[in-house]
Amino acid sequence: MTDGMIILLSAAFVNNVVLAKFLGLCPFMGVSGKISSAVGMGIATTFVLTLAAATTWIIEYFILQPLGLEFMRIITFILVIAAVVQFTELYVKKSFPSLYQALGVYLPLITTNCAVLGVALLAVQQKLSFLSTIMFSVGSAFGFMVVITLFAGLRSQLSLSNVPAAFKGTPIAFITAGILSMAFMGFSGMA
Repeated sequence: MTDGMIILLSAAFVNNVVLAKFLGLCPFMGVSGKISSAVGMGIATTFVLTLAAATTWIIEYFILQPLGLEFMRIITFILVIAAVVQFTELYVKKSFPSLYQALGVYLPLITTNCAVLGVALLAVQQKLSFLSTIMFSVGSAFGFMVVITLFAGLRSQLSLSNVPAAFKGTPIAFITAGILSMAFMGFSGMA
C-alpha cells in the first residue's frame, strides 16, 4: 500500500477528526438530524477542508516560513478558511438552493468549524509534503462525511425507537456518538 493511501485511510478511520480528535462536533451534532443534510454538509466540508488545507500549506511554505512570519499562522489560516467558505456558500446558494436552505446557518459556520482549521494546522505541524497534505485533508474530510452520515442514520433510527423519556434527544445522541467512537477505535490496529 502506498504512503498516500496509508495517510488517507489513517486520517479517515484511525485518526478520525470527529471521533478521535474531537474536532467538528458542532456540525456533527447540529446537522446530523437528517441524512440528506448530513451528506450535504459532508460534501461542503470536504470541499472546504481540502481546498483550505492545500491553500494554507502553500501560504505556510512559500510566504510565512520564508519571511519568518510563522507567528501569523493561525490568523492567516482563519482568513483563508473564511474566504473558501464564502466561495463555497455562494456556489451552493446559486447551484443548489434546496441544499442551501437545508443547511441553513451551518454552512457559514464551516468557517468556525475547528476541524477545518485543525486539519490545516495538523498538516503543518506534522511537516507533511503538499501531496501528503492533500491526502490527509481528503482522508479527514471523507472520515468526517462518513461519520456524520452514519450518525444521521443512527439518529433517524433512534427517532423511531422507544427511548426512555430521560434519554430522548441530546442524551441518547451523545451516548450513540460515544458508542460510534468506540466502534471506530477498532480501526486503530490498521495504522
